[in-house]
Amino acid sequence: MRLFQFRPVNRPSPAPPAVAPYHITGGILLFCFVSIAAYAQEAPYNSSTISGLGTRNIGSARMSGRISAIAGAREPSGKITLFVGAASGGVWKSDDGGTRYHPVFDEQPVQSIGAIALDPKNSKNVWVGTGESWTRNSVSIGNGIYKSTDGGETWTHAGLEKSERIAKIAVSPKDSNTVFACVPGALWSDSPDRSLYKTTDGGKTWEQILKGSNLSTGCTDVAIDPNNPSVMFTSMWDFRRKGW
Repeated sequence: MRLFQFRPVNRPSPAPPAVAPYHITGGILLFCFVSIAAYAQEAPYNSSTISGLGTRNIGSARMSGRISAIAGAREPSGKITLFVGAASGGVWKSDDGGTRYHPVFDEQPVQSIGAIALDPKNSKNVWVGTGESWTRNSVSIGNGIYKSTDGGETWTHAGLEKSERIAKIAVSPKDSNTVFACVPGALWSDSPDRSLYKTTDGGKTWEQILKGSNLSTGCTDVAIDPNNPSVMFTSMWDFRRKGW
């Protein structure tokens, strides 16, 4: 939810009757007028009443702030490092177990996050899949997968540009260059890019290793057995969002 405040813009405001604050929720203006009927004859309301009002953001944004991914590791010092991805708000990092956070993804061209994974062999290696995986009408999309080798200080785009959204990433506990990525696929159309992908060269190239039976089936989750990396589990989902 975003809360906005109206202010006059280059125009003096007429003296209106008692009016409750204006709010914007989910892009819809909600005007709460107090006893409007009593003033209907004196001050009728129409579009010109608010035509000179501008808005500015003054509050929280629950829609943009929803958390879509989280990953953490215990450092040799004993501290817990956390990476948190927001559906429309980039990646945030905490070096003190979640007490304080700072943004580490703001310089990238996309801010919608769907998945985060840390390398089990080296927590400085961070993988981020862009594009939130919740297939809703207000969903945001991404432009592929990114990786950092310095704990989120710098990022490199590592492919899967056409994925639109990445739901899960898994890094092999045996090989830091072997990574799996789940791509559910496009929201409004069928797509040949839906698949479970694998790279063995740190993201330079990707291979589709598991595809659905049709162009509306994509991969939504993957897990690796930490005791036997040869054993994996993944889930596939047949979906296609319609306008209605």
